[in-house]
Amino acid sequence: MIFSRKQEFVAELLGTFVLIFLGSGTNCMVTLFSSQVGTLVNGGYTNSVIGWGLSVMFGVVMSIRISGAHLNPAVSLALAVTGRFSWRKLPHYVAGQFIGAFLGAALAFVVYYAKWHQYDPGLAYTANILTTFPAITTSLWPGLIDQVVGTALLVAVLFGLADLLPPKQVMWLMPGAVCLLIIVIGIGLGGMHGYAINPARDLGPRILVWLVGFQHTGFAEGVWLVPVVGPLIGGCLGGILYDRLIGRALQQASAQTVLSEERGSS
Repeated sequence: MIFSRKQEFVAELLGTFVLIFLGSGTNCMVTLFSSQVGTLVNGGYTNSVIGWGLSVMFGVVMSIRISGAHLNPAVSLALAVTGRFSWRKLPHYVAGQFIGAFLGAALAFVVYYAKWHQYDPGLAYTANILTTFPAITTSLWPGLIDQVVGTALLVAVLFGLADLLPPKQVMWLMPGAVCLLIIVIGIGLGGMHGYAINPARDLGPRILVWLVGFQHTGFAEGVWLVPVVGPLIGGCLGGILYDRLIGRALQQASAQTVLSEERGSS
């Protein structure tokens, strides 16, 4: 099936919207309904990683049949860099992802606004519910390294899943596999810079917190660059390394198999 740019744009927008709305809602539940300020209940970090994994899964379900469910500019860029995706499609995919992320965070803020006002009436310290901040505040480098490594792993494993799964079963198996991947990345690499690994997931909501008047947005300190630049670098590195170490070998083996079958049938 061939879809138009508009249809692909809408699919990426809606898929990313679902991802960010449900993921941000998870953060709201964990933080805004804590028993006291600074104390996480309702499952704490366990709920966060499970909630984000499931959020990605249902975002993928929403859009995979039309756009392939990139939902992440780092994934789209890595696919283009490695020749799996047309550069001409990159602008409308990325635009859909950023707009969807902004709208998803906006709806979560609206839904939880009354509780937000009760918990942090001056919006002084809760921007991290919608966006990400570093665990090490003295330097941006630890968070940047985290984002590069985490996104490289994300993209490399996504490429591996695409090569592993039978084409006719990708639509059914990919959402669950990606869900588990996001959960385990959160468990293993979620602390150093808030588990972004997606420029749209961070920058879209960060623009929202700036627009609605949160007092600490991360723009002044340059924090916003880490979850934008880091994933873009890491995604490309992960895709290129996967191709050189695994992907090319699989392509060569597949080509040799096809050639052998052709010779056998002739």
